[in-house]
Amino acid sequence: MGRLAFFLPVSGFIVLALLLWRGLFLDPKELPSMLIDKPMPEFQLPTVDGDTISNANLPDQIFLLNVWGSYCLPCLVEHPTFMRLSEEGEIPVIGVNYKDQSELARSWLETNGNPFAFSIEDSNGRFGIDLGVYGAPETYLVDSEGVIRYRHVSVLDERVWAEEFLPAIAELRAEDI
Repeated sequence: MGRLAFFLPVSGFIVLALLLWRGLFLDPKELPSMLIDKPMPEFQLPTVDGDTISNANLPDQIFLLNVWGSYCLPCLVEHPTFMRLSEEGEIPVIGVNYKDQSELARSWLETNGNPFAFSIEDSNGRFGIDLGVYGAPETYLVDSEGVIRYRHVSVLDERVWAEEFLPAIAELRAEDI
């Protein structure tokens, strides 16, 4: 009984130390998504402009789905990248206005510019739950078949665009050939 009383706490300490040591090497920005390589969730929701849309309204080409909010300061940081993409017509960008008020969202887009083909209004966050959203900003790369292929949590700036999204898009386009 004396030996067990000694080895039990020592064994527990070793297991805990191994788990903590492993945690030092994990990327804190990498959040797993169960939807990678799965179709976009079915939806029928209003846009911030008041139109009702569904999956049928999604582009039939590779596109970005950007989760944003008027309250989100990092969204303002990534906004110039989306404006450039929209102006250059490089890739369609669809917005998901996440847990926001439609008046505030419309005002934000009027003030800062609107890079979105349309922006889905997700005021209660239900669509975000279906997507596995942790919070704004998040950006999904969706292929021409409506399958989510990549997810980026945090700001999508020009560096992230060049290093992560462009290679992923090139790979998807090569698959379509």
